[in-house]
Amino acid sequence: MEKTEYRKHAAEMIALTRCAVNGEQPEKTLTDGLDLPALFEVCQSHSLTACCAYALESAGIRDAAFTEAKEKSIRKNIIMDAERAKILKRLEQEQIWYMPLKGAVMKDWYPRLGMRQMSDNDILCDGAARARIKTLMEELGFTCKRYAEGNDDAYYKPPVCNFEMHNELFTQVHEGNLHDYYDDVKSRLCRDSENGFGYHFRNEDFYIYVLAHEYKHFMDGGTGVRSLLDTYIMLKKFGDSLNWDYIAHELETLGMTDYAAQNRRLAEKVFAGGALTADEERALDYYVTSGVYGTMEHRMENRIGADKQSKAQYLFRRIFPPMKQIQVYDPFFYRHKWLIPVLWIWRPIRGLTRRRGQIAGELRYLRQKQEK
Repeated sequence: MEKTEYRKHAAEMIALTRCAVNGEQPEKTLTDGLDLPALFEVCQSHSLTACCAYALESAGIRDAAFTEAKEKSIRKNIIMDAERAKILKRLEQEQIWYMPLKGAVMKDWYPRLGMRQMSDNDILCDGAARARIKTLMEELGFTCKRYAEGNDDAYYKPPVCNFEMHNELFTQVHEGNLHDYYDDVKSRLCRDSENGFGYHFRNEDFYIYVLAHEYKHFMDGGTGVRSLLDTYIMLKKFGDSLNWDYIAHELETLGMTDYAAQNRRLAEKVFAGGALTADEERALDYYVTSGVYGTMEHRMENRIGADKQSKAQYLFRRIFPPMKQIQVYDPFFYRHKWLIPVLWIWRPIRGLTRRRGQIAGELRYLRQKQEK
C-alpha cells in the first residue's frame, strides 16, 4: 500500500479506535465511504482490528473480515486465559514464583472482551527454574519453540496458544540501563494475597514497566499505535491515583523522561481528543509507520542513522558481535569462548538459512542509503 494511502487509513483506524474505547458511536462522516479491505490491512498491522470492529458494529456496519478478526480475538483471549490458569497452577505446585506481564493483565482493562488483541502471553518466572519450567510446559502439552536464547523461552500449543516464559525482563543488549534497573526485579514486586508464589507490580511500577517495554521497541524498530492505546487505557484505569513524583524519579533513573512525557501527551490527545502540534504529528507518524512490531527501515535508521561511517561499524558488529550480545543470544559460545571464531563463520550461515529475508532487507537498506 502506498504510504499516503496507508496514513489515510491509519487516521481512520485511530478515529474508530477512539470511539471504541470511549464507548462512542462513529460519526457518519467517518464511516461513509470507508475502503474496508484497505482499512482492515492497516488495522491488522497495528493489532487494532477487533477495536475497530466494535466501533464499526456500533455504527451498523458489519464486515465479514472485521467480524471474524474480532471473534478470533475473543476466542483467543478465552483460550489463553484457560491455559494461563493451568500454567500458574502448576507453577504454584512446583513452588516457582511468577508474574503475568503486560497484555495478559491489561486486556481486562479494555471495555470489551477481545478488544485488546493478543499475540502471546508473557510470564516472568524464577530464572533459576528455567529447566523445570520447560518440563512442566511440555507436560501441559506445549512445544518448546525457543529455549535458552535471550531472556525468554517460547512455547506453543494448538490451536492459538503462544506463551513466552521470561527469566528476566531485559537483557544487557537492550536500550540504556533497562537491564540494570530491572536486574533485581523481585525486590520491586508485591506478593499476591491469593497465591503462594504469584507476584505483581504495584500500579506505579506496572505503568513504568509497560513504558520501559514500549521504549525498548520504540528505540529499536519502532512500536505501533496500540502502544499509545495501552498508555491511554492505563491512565483511564489508574486515574489520579498514581504517585507521579515517584514515577518521575524512576523515569529519570531509566533515562526515559522525555519519551514518557511524549508518550503520555500523545496518548491523551490521540484518544481523548486534542489538536496535535507539528512535532506531535511527526511523533505520531513514527508510531503509525512502525506497525505493532516495528519495521526494518526504522530499525536500521535508529541503529545507523545517516552517518556513512556507522554503516561500516554496523556491518562489522553484525559479523563480529560484542561479547554482551554473544552472552544473551549465543550462550554456548559465551561459555566456550575459545570457539567464538567458529561463531563468526556460523552467524552468516545461520542468517542465510534462518533469516534470509531480514538480511536481504538490511542489505537493501544499506545499498539504498549508499546511493543517496
